[in-house]
Amino acid sequence: MTDSMLTNIVREKYGEAARRVLQAEGSANCGPISSCCGGAAFNGSVDPITSNLYVSGETNELPDNAVLASLGCGNPTALAELAAGETVLDLGSGGGIDVILSARRVGPTGKAFGLDMTDDMLTLARQNAVEAGVTNVEFFKGHIESIPLPDNSVDVIISNCVINLSGNKDAVIKEAFRVLKPGGRFAVSDVVVRGTMPEDVRRSMELWVGCVAGALEEAEFHSLLWGAGFTNTDIEPTRIYEVEDARQFLAESGLDTNNVAAMEGKIMAAFVRATKPKTCCGPDCCP
Repeated sequence: MTDSMLTNIVREKYGEAARRVLQAEGSANCGPISSCCGGAAFNGSVDPITSNLYVSGETNELPDNAVLASLGCGNPTALAELAAGETVLDLGSGGGIDVILSARRVGPTGKAFGLDMTDDMLTLARQNAVEAGVTNVEFFKGHIESIPLPDNSVDVIISNCVINLSGNKDAVIKEAFRVLKPGGRFAVSDVVVRGTMPEDVRRSMELWVGCVAGALEEAEFHSLLWGAGFTNTDIEPTRIYEVEDARQFLAESGLDTNNVAAMEGKIMAAFVRATKPKTCCGPDCCP
């Protein structure tokens, strides 16, 4: 599959999710919203990927549509340690939930940007921001592999289960490094693979966890971050996906479940941290 084919598939799937939310507005029976990363429900119960990502009360004052369109696998805003006055960029901002939460954390002297390639998601996000009453936000269209912002322009980059959907992750990481200010922080939630797995099992699991794209292996993620120039890299598991979580999904999709035990403990949601080094300005500041 080419990068452009992958981009079109992801755009259509997330556009469909946004349209479902927009069309269901005002309806009490719109049903669960599904996405590449699962959905609001899984086999009639709680979805093991997208459920319980935000702490109690954190989403109470957010528009319902922002919560409905939250299709990630983590909560980067809680782990990024945002401070008042900072500028934040969310890569693949979707319905805007993490941008809105970030805007409130950085306060009126700060700014939260949301970058997305899907028109319907951008429409939904802007609508949600207005309803939430936040004014220090801006959503714009673009690709995470080519961020339409100048060099050294943001303090923090967040993302919620989006980098795994890119066909050119190296470009994403390099672009993140470029737009971060010296000393800036990379703080994303994403799907990560730990260790090796049979290729057919990995591909099947990616259909469950990551839709059509491949999650990075843990060491590969570190390598891409180092290669771009980041330091202080850290990958912290936040949720390990269990075999039984995936077995029924794979079976109902017509996929082989005989080797599914090979993924036990190897596919996870993780918080990925890294830092762009500060510019050296004298003999005493360099390591």
